[in-house]
Amino acid sequence: MRGAKHPASPAAWWRGAVIYQIYPRSFADASGDGVGDIRGITQRLPYIASLNVDAIWLSPIFKSPMKDFGYDVQDYCAIDPLFGTLEDLDACIARAHDLGLKVMVDQVLSHTSDQHAWFQESRSSRDNPRADWYVWADCQPDGTPPNNWQSVFGGSAWTWDARRKQYYLHNFLASQPDLNYHCPAVQAQLMDDLEFWLRRGLDGFRFDTANYLHHDRQLRSNPARVPVAGEPETAANPYDMQEHLYDKNRPENVAFFEKVRALMDQYGAASVGEVGDAEALPLMLEYTAGNKRLNMTYSFAFLGPDHRASHIRRHAMEFEEANQKTGANSWPCWTIGNHDATRVLTRWKGLRAPDDFVRMQLAMVCSLRGSVCWYQGDELALEDAEIPFEELQDPRGIAFWPEDKGRDGCRTPMPWDSAQPTGGFSNGQATKPWLPIPPQHLRNAVSSAERNPQSPLAFVRAFLAWRRQDPTMVEGAIRFLQGTEEVLALVRTPPTSNPGSGWLCVFNFTDEPLQVTLDDAPQSAAYVLGHLPLHQTGHRTGNGFDLPPYGIYWGAVG
Repeated sequence: MRGAKHPASPAAWWRGAVIYQIYPRSFADASGDGVGDIRGITQRLPYIASLNVDAIWLSPIFKSPMKDFGYDVQDYCAIDPLFGTLEDLDACIARAHDLGLKVMVDQVLSHTSDQHAWFQESRSSRDNPRADWYVWADCQPDGTPPNNWQSVFGGSAWTWDARRKQYYLHNFLASQPDLNYHCPAVQAQLMDDLEFWLRRGLDGFRFDTANYLHHDRQLRSNPARVPVAGEPETAANPYDMQEHLYDKNRPENVAFFEKVRALMDQYGAASVGEVGDAEALPLMLEYTAGNKRLNMTYSFAFLGPDHRASHIRRHAMEFEEANQKTGANSWPCWTIGNHDATRVLTRWKGLRAPDDFVRMQLAMVCSLRGSVCWYQGDELALEDAEIPFEELQDPRGIAFWPEDKGRDGCRTPMPWDSAQPTGGFSNGQATKPWLPIPPQHLRNAVSSAERNPQSPLAFVRAFLAWRRQDPTMVEGAIRFLQGTEEVLALVRTPPTSNPGSGWLCVFNFTDEPLQVTLDDAPQSAAYVLGHLPLHQTGHRTGNGFDLPPYGIYWGAVG
């Protein structure tokens, strides 16, 4: 263990960083058992460094019974043997640092596994030392749960425990009991566990379900949610039928994150919080306000089915306007794909021209002001996999099939070499991976992409190499132009501390050629992005822009 504290980095490496998300089960399998592991990640770090990203984020690798694939933690200070050892992680961190990469790890602090020693003790009686470490409540006179709160995975968020003769709260699976953040000892213990990892040299954390930590002390029932226009009156999941006022998004959460920030600043570490709502603008601002809470947050705003340019413009512009109006000095993190969402190529209907779509979307999300999380394999133009019911692993998909097929489609193993068994994912020649690898993914394997100088992979490498050297793109201001429903137009201007060129960026979100007039566009000189095919490059005449399908116009301003 390294063990030494160091002052916060004055460079704030996380501002404008591109963070590559790794789903460890599906990235690379060094042991040959069909499940990805830490040593496999370490072996593939040169590939990640070649993308010119700044950091990696590992989904949970802690000891777990794997009822929710690591998001049910049994021991916050132990690596699950499925993934390796503490020494394997130390070696991974060291190798990443040698390659110039920061390392962030998922922290699941809102709940534990029911196999955690804390919960085993808590459920044993009502007067043990950890009796109030979890959310326990008496039943109503008729034996029903304390209120109407629903689980994300379906059904009541309360499960009866015969030992305590009380219900316990679980916002997710019944095997994932919620910690009681109104108990000071819980917060103190979790702070110690965070420091355990900071002392091992981690550069930061991604906080899962950051807005779920506290619950309403009075256990008030949630009101019914009124469906918006176009939504079905009855959702597939009853969780979506409530306005979640009391089971999450509680104001006490920010005080805890202020403690977390104070600790992490001692180590120069960074944090990104997941705010699990599509319309979460106020929470994104609140959880990052004043440079004393989380460093950055992201919501599900860009992880849904709405693929219109106007949707992106509305959310990003509203964040900027609210940030300036409130003086929150907040910093966003944007993501269009992760382990909980259908792959962006499928979800945003880019299958007619997948390579062009990926280039445009990468350039678009990395042109917004903020940091970016990029999900493994999206640089290869992978579409969501169709997994037959009998091979599903995700409890959500199993519970809600076929209306909701779960998240396995975006979690299939990374295809490295189309000529190798299991696509080069596993060192075991005859090993069956934990999820099947679709044949179309093998055609898009890294080995194939690297032989094609016009591949999306080549563009990702070239674009991110250019972007990380440009102060305007990393930290400059942003202004959105009027645009249209299907065209996003914005201007990035250089930071006052590092003047340089500004950029006019215009994106066609459709697979059809478009012509658009932007009367509010500044004068610009056309600039061709490296490895962007000519057939995807837009052109300007006066205030008119000719944009090919998924076209990009890039112009130097000033």
